Amino acid sequence: MDIPASSTPIACDLSSALDTMPERLAEYRRLFDTAYIGRERTAHGIRFRLRADEGVEAWVRDLTVREKACCAFFAFAVTTDGDEVLWDAAVADDDLARAVLEEFYRLPGDPTAAPEELAERLTGTGLPVTHGRAG
Repeated sequence: MDIPASSTPIACDLSSALDTMPERLAEYRRLFDTAYIGRERTAHGIRFRLRADEGVEAWVRDLTVREKACCAFFAFAVTTDGDEVLWDAAVADDDLARAVLEEFYRLPGDPTAAPEELAERLTGTGLPVTHGRAG
């Protein structure tokens, strides 16, 4: 996994995205509701463990491409191990980037939070966000 340099801007640019931040976070919720097994911290960041049900790996790969397009300070790796999809994430060496990564780590552990609340928590870290079509 190629972790971005610390000079990479720590910002979320959804200006060309087809979804808004709350819609993206709702998609994370659907993914975790569908396939979540667990999460752990790794030497470089975090890992989500998901059931390798039909379509889950492709869904995660698509989501990571879209996420990387708006948040260049993230690095992702998606692999399979038996019946699990392993989704690793790491960020540039920056305090704000690490705070955002921590919020991502919390996503599957907060099933009652609305997507708008999750978006508010992410922006509450100080993450600059450029909104897209409806945001």
